[in-house]
Parts: sequence; C-alpha cells; structure tokens
Amino acid sequence: YRRLSALLPIDVFGRGGPGRPVPRCGLLHLLARYKFYLAFENSRHRDYITEKLWRNALLAGAVPVVLGPDRANYERFVPRGAFIHVDDFPSPAALAAHLRFLDRNAAVYRRYFRWRRRFAVHLTSFWDEPWCRACEAVQAAGGRAQVVGDLAGWFES
Repeated sequence: YRRLSALLPIDVFGRGGPGRPVPRCGLLHLLARYKFYLAFENSRHRDYITEKLWRNALLAGAVPVVLGPDRANYERFVPRGAFIHVDDFPSPAALAAHLRFLDRNAAVYRRYFRWRRRFAVHLTSFWDEPWCRACEAVQAAGGRAQVVGDLAGWFES
C-alpha cells in the first residue's frame, strides 16, 4: 500500500489508521463512487479472502485489486476477469501504470464486469453456512470422533 500510494492518489476510510470517517451514506454508497478498491488482506494464507473482496469491492461495483492468497486461490471463488491481482505485476509502478491505463480506457475497464452477465455476488451471514455444514457432519458421524487434517478440503467435499 505504501509504495502504491506514493504513485497514485489513494483515499483511505475507516477507523484503522489515517483514514477519514465513513460518511453517513454508508460504506457501499461511498465505494460505489470508486473504480477500484484495494482489497489487501492481512494474511496471504490459503483461502483467507474476506469482506474486503466480497462486500467492499464486488458488491459495491468496484474492481478489486487484491493482495492475499495467490491468483489460483482467488480463482476458486471469483471469476478470473473479475479482479486484479498484485502478483501479476513486477512492481508497484507497473500496477499503478495499469490502473491509470484502465482509468483512461473505459472499454478495457468494463471487461472486468463481464462476469456479471452470468454471475452475481451472493453474501451470506459469515458463520451460518460453515456451522451448518459442521453440525451436519457431527450428526452424520453418529458420535464417532474424527480428526480433520485439511478443513478446507473437508468443507469442499
């Protein structure tokens, strides 16, 4: 973020750091005014993709610029052309140049929204679905203890 912010103007909102407060209109209304949203995760661990992508960027209609797990991990959950991954660029300067290019070229920028013709963002309560799956598994196990070494793999099966 620091290196990119030296190359591009970046607005920061919220309580964390030097950000301005979120206006009364709310976060989604605010973000809908922006072309891009920096969905920089706090971790690069597998499957660690948070509301920064789902709610803050995709639901608001901004193109997410992601930093977190690798591109292949994001593509398990989000269409390939729906986001920009920082790892696709050799430097912050190259990423900044690409964002400037997209800002000036509406037709190319709009390609990041093609996926919306066939898909929609579906948000659930964060805990509901995983807990339902866990409860179903406990009931199906019939009281037998079971150790799950790969929680993500178990959840997807």
